[in-house]
Amino acid sequence: MKAFFLDRDGVINESHHVNRAKDLVLLPGVPEAIRMLGELGYETFVVTNQGGVGLGYMTKRDLERIHRYMKQLIEEGGGKLREIRACIHKPRHGCGCRKPKPGMLLDLIMRYDIDRTQSFMVGDRDVDIEAGQAASVRAVFIGEKAPAGIEPDFVYPSLYEAVKELHNQGILQA
Repeated sequence: MKAFFLDRDGVINESHHVNRAKDLVLLPGVPEAIRMLGELGYETFVVTNQGGVGLGYMTKRDLERIHRYMKQLIEEGGGKLREIRACIHKPRHGCGCRKPKPGMLLDLIMRYDIDRTQSFMVGDRDVDIEAGQAASVRAVFIGEKAPAGIEPDFVYPSLYEAVKELHNQGILQA
């Protein structure tokens, strides 16, 4: 199986502090990009740090509502998410699942027998790129340019542009 691992905030939705489902707004082209990935044979996973639960800004139930709503919006646009994983620990908890550690990715790779050589981590922060590299998948940075000291494999302004261009370049094939 080949896969795309997507960070949530800044890749899928526009706000970096979504504590309620009604605050979640998808970025342009996200459902279409995820639909295209499915058509190309990629499974799409969300791997997100959500320390707001551990810090008390929202409950696990709030986070589940947000993710159900996100999944619904993506499905309405023709996309499909295989699974959503969230690290809910406080930022300095020291767990193995919070990015930049690769725990969430490695667990999914093992569980679904994912081919790392055909898989990608997409994120808008250095911790996303570091997690992808630590899990031995290709890293795609979303933004104008990657932060100093971070060397992703690819840089694109949006998830939609990343999927479109990687496909046009023959890097993503069915």
